[in-house]
Amino acid sequence: MPENKRSHVPPLENATGERILDARSLRGLAHPLRMRILKSLRHDGSATASQLAERLGESSGATSYHLRQLAAHGFVEDDPGRGKGRERWWKPVHHGTTFAEDLHTSSDPEVRGAADLFLHEVATIHTQELSTWLGTKQDWPQAWVASSDLSDFTLDLTPGQLQELNDKLHAVIEPYRSVAAEDGTAQVRVHLHAFPRSAPPR
Repeated sequence: MPENKRSHVPPLENATGERILDARSLRGLAHPLRMRILKSLRHDGSATASQLAERLGESSGATSYHLRQLAAHGFVEDDPGRGKGRERWWKPVHHGTTFAEDLHTSSDPEVRGAADLFLHEVATIHTQELSTWLGTKQDWPQAWVASSDLSDFTLDLTPGQLQELNDKLHAVIEPYRSVAAEDGTAQVRVHLHAFPRSAPPR
């Protein structure tokens, strides 16, 4: 099926309204600029291709092309409540994405390559966000600096225990996703990284 055509199969969602990536949609999203565009629309609100180009330091031709590809795969759509005349505004369809289980074990090298690119780009985005916070925290009130967190832990766990820990952490975070913005609130980014490491013999 051509990349610029929408699939007749509706995108899968999980219970929290996140897009579940399958092999086809993963290949459509696994591009650094597309991921940055989608991140910007989700975090900073609807925008035109020109506005996104200015936000991201890219050409409007590039952002326009990649917006069309994101739309073809069901990640973004027109925002009819914005703009006037021929001005085209875009908004995200979902507030997040998550992997389908079989993408981690796919026998297709193209899918594995797309998964690797996607995950490395996520890691790059997380690193950039953390660096931006550390470089600008002096501009924030002390209450925000004091309530921020930069912790890490080393635990001895089985795979099942790690999955249980992840599930519990996600359950703690989930209620806060529906908190409405009001005076005194700010967007808060929460990163969770949990993975095994090889350790020397004890």
